[in-house]
Amino acid sequence: MSYFPDFIRQSMMTGGQGGGGSRGGSLDFATPTDNLYAFAKLWSTLDAQPMLSSFHGTMFAMVGNQKLQPLFGYAGIGNFQARIEQDGAVRMRGKETGYFTDLATGDVLETWDNPFTGETVEVYNFLNDRIRGVLGAEMPVYSFGEEGDEPTLMNETSGSTDGGSVPFILPWEFYGDRVHLGWDYTHRYTNPLSPDKYPKASTGKYINPSEHFTFTTSLAELSDRSKPYARYTAGFSRLSPWWPWMMMGQSGVEGVLFGRMTSVKDQGRAEDVPRKILDYTEKHYPQYLEPCDDWDDGGPISTWEAYARDISPEINE
Repeated sequence: MSYFPDFIRQSMMTGGQGGGGSRGGSLDFATPTDNLYAFAKLWSTLDAQPMLSSFHGTMFAMVGNQKLQPLFGYAGIGNFQARIEQDGAVRMRGKETGYFTDLATGDVLETWDNPFTGETVEVYNFLNDRIRGVLGAEMPVYSFGEEGDEPTLMNETSGSTDGGSVPFILPWEFYGDRVHLGWDYTHRYTNPLSPDKYPKASTGKYINPSEHFTFTTSLAELSDRSKPYARYTAGFSRLSPWWPWMMMGQSGVEGVLFGRMTSVKDQGRAEDVPRKILDYTEKHYPQYLEPCDDWDDGGPISTWEAYARDISPEINE
């Protein structure tokens, strides 16, 4: 079975789609090795110093068939670096912040007035300084939650496991010098915040957050092996249950959060980050602007795991 979509394969063979393009010069997008190389340059950098990227946008409440309601902004910084191992695998390391912001001012929120409950709640801004891992010739599978929960295949749109592995081949699309990449994370697993211990923060036994990216980059930059990174702009959307800090567990309001954001990696400079987000990070969490100091193994962590780690249960046994 081939996991390389036919329309992408045809695009490479004919020189692109959407009005012409290029096969990729020095890159063979049909091989895991060159896909790993291209992904490392896109997501981060192969340079000796990490690069900063940033995202910003708005989160909406979706309740029943009501009109979506904007609630707050969502913005943050990524600080990523990669290196190619001798076997062609990519070792990644990085840090990230995710802040919730006031829609009118863009200021990072410390508290938030919940329009559904009338309660003023303390905002839990997400900080993760342990992004580590190795990507190899097979698409990784992540296990979240508890034993028996369905694992998450990295970028599930690349193929189905069908009981086996999926090669690290990505669904690139070519339009002249522009390269597009769709990237998805879809999850469903046992909520780390059990309703019996976190009756207000927990929205139930299971959570199913998902994130979706549409990257656009330059084929010339991606293929140029003298360049350690390729710049990108990306659309970034997110669908999930209510954030734990919103304290919606006993609200009786059945709904979900939808986020629409823009993500950018340009020159990797602090100046590329939205000013208020940069100022807040420099003041409160300057270590997230500094390079990582190890290449250890690690794994992703979500807001729910971080919240359970940092915030004591509402009800103690």
